[in-house]
Amino acid sequence: MEVLFYVLLFILGACFGSFLCCQARRLHLKQQKSTSSKKLPSRSVCLHCHYQLKWYDNIPLLSWLFLRGKCRKCHQKIGLAEFLAELGTALAFLGIGTTFNFMSADVLSWTVFLLLLLFVLIIDFLAIYDGLYGELPSKHLAYAIICAAIILCLKEYQALSVSPFTPALIYQPVLSVLLLGGLYLILYKVSKGKWVGDGDWLLGTAIALALFDPRLSLITLFLANFIACLVMAPFVYKKKHARIYFGPFLVIAFIITIVFSDFFYGIINI
Repeated sequence: MEVLFYVLLFILGACFGSFLCCQARRLHLKQQKSTSSKKLPSRSVCLHCHYQLKWYDNIPLLSWLFLRGKCRKCHQKIGLAEFLAELGTALAFLGIGTTFNFMSADVLSWTVFLLLLLFVLIIDFLAIYDGLYGELPSKHLAYAIICAAIILCLKEYQALSVSPFTPALIYQPVLSVLLLGGLYLILYKVSKGKWVGDGDWLLGTAIALALFDPRLSLITLFLANFIACLVMAPFVYKKKHARIYFGPFLVIAFIITIVFSDFFYGIINI
């Protein structure tokens, strides 16, 4: 039963990843003034030859691998973004699923779990959009913060249902936001947008709310910057003034922190 649950989560994640990447490209086209008067295609098409993709060209992961990342008709490269979005979201769903005991979970636990998956979809969209276009849409940042705030409230309700109120329920999420969102806000203000973008601190705030714990926020902050340095070092070396978009790295770090939170707590408590 568990294997089936994990397989379903992986497939769902891959399907949603494909959808999110498609929606990110459509949103960008809508926001371009040069295409604002043109009618957007209702179905997926090749960005090069505008060939309308068939259903078998849209099977997550498999179609990209079978076509070797190229359009069936014009053979131009489709791009790695689609494949990474599908694989990344699939692994995110699978990873979060491994932290959830669906056999013994009550209604509240299921609600938190489903909201967490929804939150992952929202921030995955932001990561894809930021990775492709170097921007974080304000509307979707607002969705992320609202969703994270609801998750926070439900987590606090869960905590109160098993133990009495403590001041930690108030100061922990506040400190979590100050450490992650606050630091990126300071970096944005000090550098005047040169080091981080104006949306990074809002994304950091949403992630900090969902994490709830300032210790996990610190781990996420470290992982995001470590992964960014590791991945972007070759590009920065070649182009000294290359700009790093932190959105994707913040999201990757959040997923790692959530999935391996027990491991990190074990290290912290040594």
